[in-house]
Amino acid sequence: MELADRVVGFLLSFISLSIFTYYTFWVIILPFVDSDNFIHKYFLPQEYAILIPVCAGVVLLCLLCMFVGFVMLKSKKKKA
Repeated sequence: MELADRVVGFLLSFISLSIFTYYTFWVIILPFVDSDNFIHKYFLPQEYAILIPVCAGVVLLCLLCMFVGFVMLKSKKKKA
């Protein structure tokens, strides 16, 4: 199992680093590049740079609250 854990860890690290690099380039560097440059066609409009993380955060918070609620309900049933 140790090799599988390493592969999954490497894959998750690679995906996280790729997303972080893409987002950093999109938000920090791209506004300083001319808008007629070819590189702009590889990125979404700047409005999505805020909208996507906010929506992902709201979804994550909702899922976390649902998980906590289910755990609380389950623990209440065990006591009764």
